[in-house]
Amino acid sequence: MIRREFMALLGGTAVVWPLAARAQQSVATPRIGVLTTLSDKDSEGQLRIAVFRQELQKLGWIEGRNIRFEYRWAAGDAQRLRAYAEELVGMAPAVMLAGNNTALRALQEVTRTVPIVFAQVADPVGSGHVASLARPGGNITGFALYEPAIAVKWLELLKEIAPSIARVAIIYDPTDFNSKHIQEIEAVIASFGVQLSSFIIRNVSDIERAIDGVSIQPHGGLIILPGPFTVVHRDLIISLAIRHALPNVHAYRYYRAAGGLASYGVDNVESYLGAASYVDRILKGEKPADLPVQLPKTFRLVINLKSAKALGLTVPPTLLSRADEVIE
Repeated sequence: MIRREFMALLGGTAVVWPLAARAQQSVATPRIGVLTTLSDKDSEGQLRIAVFRQELQKLGWIEGRNIRFEYRWAAGDAQRLRAYAEELVGMAPAVMLAGNNTALRALQEVTRTVPIVFAQVADPVGSGHVASLARPGGNITGFALYEPAIAVKWLELLKEIAPSIARVAIIYDPTDFNSKHIQEIEAVIASFGVQLSSFIIRNVSDIERAIDGVSIQPHGGLIILPGPFTVVHRDLIISLAIRHALPNVHAYRYYRAAGGLASYGVDNVESYLGAASYVDRILKGEKPADLPVQLPKTFRLVINLKSAKALGLTVPPTLLSRADEVIE
């Protein structure tokens, strides 16, 4: 009797299990589309994505269980970036992550409805991505990098670490939002007593030609503006700068791994942690238009004494005392 009752119960529940399974399958697992201009082999790019995923996991979003990720790595290729943007939007993701201005612009050209969170965008209001920091409006919000005026800080840093510099060359990727940075430097360059030139970088030949040209005359220095192509090819840029004994300043700490002399900028990890928190809130029902754009809280000054020595420079003690990190 007990066995018959058990089998009846088992038979009854056996009918429920497939129904429950079908119900779970009918609810599509939400996707997060990730678009970056870096290469999938770039250690910095992998670090950012790892931080982003780990933070989402802490917030309860587990890949393969209740979330799916779709990654597209453009590796500095503008045409590939546009194609990937269309591909990701076509997958109807619940929310997308844009790594920088260029990736965000590519997504913005494809959709005005799918929620987008950006992790590192300079001047999002001035670049036309959001209506205001407090009320972004539309389908976009995220974490800003810095105001264009930070470019003057890079110039100050270069002049302080290498006082004999008489000529400063700006190396930049035209696909990124760099024009205002250049304007900020142009507005003050006369007060620094140096000549200014700028070089557009679209391919490896441009990099070699620009740095070779700067090195023809003595007392030159470089400011490398952040952008998809300059970031992807940072190893080449820095190796050429060191070969030609050109002091160089950058926006991000991770340039020091390639031998960059000095950097001043935001904490990249902090930006991606924040982006994960906003993706979580959007997945839980909040709208990008209601989430204010966040400004960076942490700026880091990094000095690479090993590179300074290779360039024949003595870093002033006052500058070292202000550094957040000194590489020896």
